[in-house]
Amino acid sequence: MPFEGSYLWRLRQKVGADLVLVPGAMVFLLRDDGAVLFTRRVDNGLWCLPAGGAEEGGDFARTAVAEVREETGIVLDPADLIGWGTLSEAELHTITYPGGDVSHCFAMLFLARRWSGEPRPDGVETAATLWADPASPPTPLDPPAAHALARFRAYLGSGEFQLS
Repeated sequence: MPFEGSYLWRLRQKVGADLVLVPGAMVFLLRDDGAVLFTRRVDNGLWCLPAGGAEEGGDFARTAVAEVREETGIVLDPADLIGWGTLSEAELHTITYPGGDVSHCFAMLFLARRWSGEPRPDGVETAATLWADPASPPTPLDPPAAHALARFRAYLGSGEFQLS
């Protein structure tokens, strides 16, 4: 969903640029060859992973499914999502946007190994999509995505839920 008209946009009309806590989801689409799907943001040109904030009435899984579909065209079944970690550290996940809005994002991290469709950028949020080895991601990489990739490698190595 484009920012204008979203829950966060409506909230911003009331609170202005003040800090807002935003729940969301980030998804690692993992192919059999180990490649992960990255997306290039339209707004700043940085590479990241499909992610976004929750809308009213949503939950983490619905947010994950919706963001992947909106940004890449890929269709996921919520039953195929594997929750493997979180992102929440204020020092890493507080974002000041170009217009001055400040958000502290809390994300549930998901892994998906099954989906339908081929990735394509939406042209609104994503300018490009790219399959890449998570050990050699495209650059420049969005800092929250870099942190999530480090947690992902830790999860793959240990199998333990990654709380951060």
